[in-house]
Amino acid sequence: MKHRVLILCTANSARSQMAEGLLRALAGDRFEVYSAGTRATQVNPFAIAAMQQRGIDISNQHSKALTEYLTQPFEYVITVCDNAAENCPIFPGPAARIHWGFPDPAAVEGSDAERLAAFASVRDAIEAQLRAWLAVTV
Repeated sequence: MKHRVLILCTANSARSQMAEGLLRALAGDRFEVYSAGTRATQVNPFAIAAMQQRGIDISNQHSKALTEYLTQPFEYVITVCDNAAENCPIFPGPAARIHWGFPDPAAVEGSDAERLAAFASVRDAIEAQLRAWLAVTV
């Protein structure tokens, strides 16, 4: 049986979307992975492009509101931004809450290349954190 993981961020547009795609690619055989935001928006095109650089397609993922998952049990609830950590509700069941704060790449201004580089940097930081977590988790 796969362990259920919910990854949360504010808008479910970048960090949580990239983390969902990465965790699914790294350990989709062990985890059922979902992501949501404290509010739903849309998946950032730079997040899609940064993931394509790693050969992971998240273009079919969509932004979801946290309210879709409030009645579902999860083994792990991971917040990837400080705002989501502060506003994350209590989940039913034995969910272990984990917080990893990553900077918001969508806040970076500049050329498209500079913005994509910011998303790639955050993607790499999320991947490193996920790999470290996977090494010590189930």
